[in-house]
Amino acid sequence: MMLRLRVSFPDRPGALGQVARVLGTLGADILQVTVLERETGRAVDDFTVSWPGSPDAETVRDRLSAVPGMRVEGVWPTREVPGAAPDYDLLRHVAADPGRAFATLVDAVPDLASAEWAVIVSSERSEIVHHSWQAPSSFDETGGLVGVKAADLTSLRPSTFSSGRHRLMSLPVPGADLHLILMRTEGPAFHRAELDRVMRILEIVSIIGR
Repeated sequence: MMLRLRVSFPDRPGALGQVARVLGTLGADILQVTVLERETGRAVDDFTVSWPGSPDAETVRDRLSAVPGMRVEGVWPTREVPGAAPDYDLLRHVAADPGRAFATLVDAVPDLASAEWAVIVSSERSEIVHHSWQAPSSFDETGGLVGVKAADLTSLRPSTFSSGRHRLMSLPVPGADLHLILMRTEGPAFHRAELDRVMRILEIVSIIGR
């Protein structure tokens, strides 16, 4: 089973090795480390790890949190394959069929951001025009799309926010009256590094799909 762990720790020599040692004692195989931020004397990294069987997320959290200065911000399942190039694969498929650019985007982008689903919303009509697998196909299915008002989902700037247990990312589509929205219920709120990555992909897809 593959999991993603978001860990905050002091940005000093040896701290990363401490995380690796703890994960090793738990039987985890570290497949990938993604640096999210390095500032104010702390680091925030995402670790993609593989475990035989089904690991106990609370045990992982407790063991890492026992290390002085270590803070676990989230432990959740992931489908992203370490070492692959999903960004390039997505853009290749979009370029091969520009007429389906946004439909292709919502199908593929959840795996890129460890989200559960994605939708494209018409800001003017407050309607879902494209949706990924497991995503709602209309606002009515979720009582307003996970209980959030359309105005909050269609902000003028890329944003992340939470509604109950739902973690959401909302990005305006450049040059169109549309918004891309991603959601996950497991794991922490979307990090600004994840927001920036999806925004860059969305900008390129928008150019190709015009």
